[in-house]
Order: sequence, then C-alpha cells, then structure tokens
Amino acid sequence: MQYYFAPLEGVTGYIYRNAHKKHFEGVDKYFTPFISPNSIRNFTTKELNDILPENNLGIETVPQILSNKSEEFIQTANALYDYGYREVNLNLGCPSGTVVSKGKGSGFLAYPEQLDRFLDDILTHSKMKLSVKTRLGITDPEEFYDLIKIFNKYPIEELTIHPRVQKDFYKNTPNLEVFRASLSSIKAQICYNGDLFKKDDYENFIKNFKEIDRIMLGRGLISNPNLISEIKGGNPLDKSRLKNFHDEVYENYQKVLSGDHNVLFKMKEIWLYMIQLFSNEKKYAKAIKKSDNLREYEKVVKSLFDQQELI
Repeated sequence: MQYYFAPLEGVTGYIYRNAHKKHFEGVDKYFTPFISPNSIRNFTTKELNDILPENNLGIETVPQILSNKSEEFIQTANALYDYGYREVNLNLGCPSGTVVSKGKGSGFLAYPEQLDRFLDDILTHSKMKLSVKTRLGITDPEEFYDLIKIFNKYPIEELTIHPRVQKDFYKNTPNLEVFRASLSSIKAQICYNGDLFKKDDYENFIKNFKEIDRIMLGRGLISNPNLISEIKGGNPLDKSRLKNFHDEVYENYQKVLSGDHNVLFKMKEIWLYMIQLFSNEKKYAKAIKKSDNLREYEKVVKSLFDQQELI
C-alpha cells in the first residue's frame, strides 16, 4: 500500500511537510497546495518557496496545478521540470465556488470537450508525468462514466478519485457504488481519497476494496498526523511527539512570517483539524481562535497540552 498526503491550501506547505516528515512516518508522497498559473507571471514568492528543492529535501513531493488553460499549465509544468520535478498533478477536485466559477478545479468537469482538448495538449507538450485528482462530476455521479472515457484516452500516470460530485462539497458520503462500478473500466493506476479519518475507516474501506493499493489522506491526516503509523500497526499518538511537531511548525512559521497575525492565521488553520484529538476541546478551540497575539496563543496551547489528554 502507498500512502499520499493530500494538499490543503493554507496548511500543508513546505514548513508543515518538513515537520511532518521529521516527526511522523509512512507518507510516500506529499502533494503541494495548488499552483494557479496565469499568462502574465511566473511563480509567486509563496509558490516558489513551496516548490524549491532545498525546501523539500528528502521529501517525495508532487506539485499540483490548478488551471484550465493548456498553455499556462505547460509553461508551469516545464518550469517545475527545470527544478527537478518529474510528476505534476492536475487539480480537478477543488469544489470551492470561486474556483468552480472560473471553470477550474472540479468546475472543469462541466466542460468535457474542453477538458479533452486540454489533456491532449498538455500531454503532447509537457515533459512531465501527469497524475490527476478528480471528483465524479458536477451534480450527478453518473457523469463520471463519460469522464472516464476521456481519461482513458491519455497516458495518465495515476487517477486519484474523490467519489463526491462538486455540489456535495464535503457533505453527504462518498459514492462508493459508482466508485466500485468504475474500477474495472479505468486504465490508469487508481488512488482513493475521501473520508478516511480513523484507522477503523481505513480498515473498513480496504476490507471492501482489496484491489486498491494507493490511498490519499487529507483532513484525517491533518487531524491526526500519526494516522498512517497507526494504520500500519504502530504506537498511538502521544502528547510529547505531537507537542514537538507543533512546536517545530510554530517556530519555523515565526522565522518566515512577519507579525503575530500571520503566524496565528497559519496555526489556527491547523488547530481547526487537530483540536479534536483532545478531551474538552471546545473550550480550547474557542480560546485559540480568540488569541490576538503569540503570548496569548502560547499560554492556551501550553494549558491544552498540560491539562487535557488525547482521546
């Protein structure tokens, strides 16, 4: 089994990736938060820092691109090739309204003919291996069967399937019926993504889908950074390791970000997920959210680790 860490904008950048790789084991590939190219610029400073090889030493990193224009995708992919990358991931999964309204992310799935031409162009002119992360469609899971016909025309390295439609966002449950029905007709290697938050979730999924040998974990792995180790039969998460991980992320954000507000914004994003590991978490979640400066934040976090237990 191969385990991938899904990208999450604002959370899983290079500082988080490096700390996670150091303190927790089991991730075979980390995918970067998406790069959104356009015709009038190169990488932003934030994007460049995230993909620089020196910021990803010893980490199997795959950049993700969010685009519906082949020339912009090709330009970005070729620039990534020059930095030493050999695989790039196309984001056809993001359900955000602002992204979808531009026909990007899962919004691109509404335009199958355009998507077909796009894939033909980028796979003809890019040097990179292409993997794709997709949803089932926009409103109806049955849309996926026509999308498969498009995907099968091209040498896609790997197809990661999040079996919801765009309109679901992250509500409802993944449509495992359509996922199962589609498996035999997909030519690319298949990776599953969706609602695997705990070891039991993973075991129940694998019991029913023994043929799947690639799993992408996102929100579940951010909520419990030790999840893959636990899936593999390792020791449960302990507070000491979690505190060391937290402290490294926190300290490194202070080195690269200016001002309390920017550091707190990053840490609060992580705690939206990670706080559920603790007993009596609501009181502390509220206090972390209300923190206005680093001193307040540090006091709350110290109290959380000192007074509460992992559940």
